[in-house]
Amino acid sequence: MKIIVGTRGSNLALTQTNLVIKELKEKNPDLHFEIKIIKTKGDIVLDVPLHKLNANGIFSKEIEQALLNKEIDLAVHSMKDMPSKHTKGLIFGAIPKGEDPRDAVVSNKTINKLSDLEGCVIGTGSIRRDFQLRNLIKNIEVKGIRGNIESRMNKIETENLDGVILAASGLKRANYENRISYYFDPKIFIPSPCQGILALQIREDDEEINSILKTIEHFETTIKAKAERAFLRTLGVGCEFPMGAYSEINGESLTLHVLYGEESGKFMLNSKGTAHISEAENLGIKLAKELINKSLCLK
Repeated sequence: MKIIVGTRGSNLALTQTNLVIKELKEKNPDLHFEIKIIKTKGDIVLDVPLHKLNANGIFSKEIEQALLNKEIDLAVHSMKDMPSKHTKGLIFGAIPKGEDPRDAVVSNKTINKLSDLEGCVIGTGSIRRDFQLRNLIKNIEVKGIRGNIESRMNKIETENLDGVILAASGLKRANYENRISYYFDPKIFIPSPCQGILALQIREDDEEINSILKTIEHFETTIKAKAERAFLRTLGVGCEFPMGAYSEINGESLTLHVLYGEESGKFMLNSKGTAHISEAENLGIKLAKELINKSLCLK
């Protein structure tokens, strides 16, 4: 059986896709795969900050259309790039094991603690990272940047930056772990919901591929994704709002740390909660509703 896999064309996207294919082949040696590269709006429009594009599915819409048109059989996305609502006719298949969810600094400087970033010029294309930096660190300048991992790291030299913030998961998967100068504590500097988790998207009626994907399902990552996606879905906002979610599992207990802010920076709210892993989605919904209610009092 041949499966055509759709993905973006960046080094990271292809690396992630090949990791999924490798894992599927190990469990299903008779499968054959073909990769189809698809450009998304987010790959083409690089001169506008993400939060100002005001477009759901900026990194996924074209790939989803190819899936609906049966040009591909499986799409591999970064789950954090996916809109909060599912596209009609498509579902997420089983979720494989996630990678490190933390944000990280790539810099030519030695950074041992958060305060070492004071006085620095840091590049990021994320409004969430921007707002948290400004709230946590005194005397810091944040510069907006776009591009893939390699181009953003290159901007340290070309744009005279002290460093850039990237997802540790992407750096590790793309073999740039040695470039990491500092890891943020995810309970304090909260990452994007489902950062480090991959979304394997299929047509909702494709039972054969759905059962194949279940061979690489990872239980704990699936629970975390349920909690963090539920938080995102209940907020019902996109990348134009600073928001984050980080979950950790201890035994049968899940603790969820969340962040929700206002676009202009008027407020930034944090909260956390703990529940049994069977209540992961309900915990995400509960915390989102709490922050929405708090935000209404501040507007």
